Amino acid sequence: EVQLQASGGGLVQAGGSLRLSCTASGFSFDDYAIGWFRQVPGNEREGVSCYSSNDNSTYYAATVKGRFTVTSENTKNKKTVYLQMNSLKPEDTGVYMCAGGRGTCFAFTYGMSYYGKGTQVTVSS
Repeated sequence: EVQLQASGGGLVQAGGSLRLSCTASGFSFDDYAIGWFRQVPGNEREGVSCYSSNDNSTYYAATVKGRFTVTSENTKNKKTVYLQMNSLKPEDTGVYMCAGGRGTCFAFTYGMSYYGKGTQVTVSS
């Protein structure tokens, strides 16, 4: 059973940093992608970043490029993808969730196969 869990959210002042973690288990395939999405009530879900194991490639939305960095760490039974968020802005506030599936980050913003519960990030001005 595939499971994903995001953690690391919190309250931070504008200009501050947070590091989110996504722990994924149950992936029975070597080629996978894990994406980070954020959801703000009243807005569409936004895909902000993605990591692809195929070639260690990464993707960033224009709204976070240069401020967010996605990295990956694998152990035998668990894959962890981190989202380092620097220079946070109030508009970065939202529920951040990670999602994953087989393949690459191509078109990941349109949806992925598996989603985990989110973690709240609040950036105060």
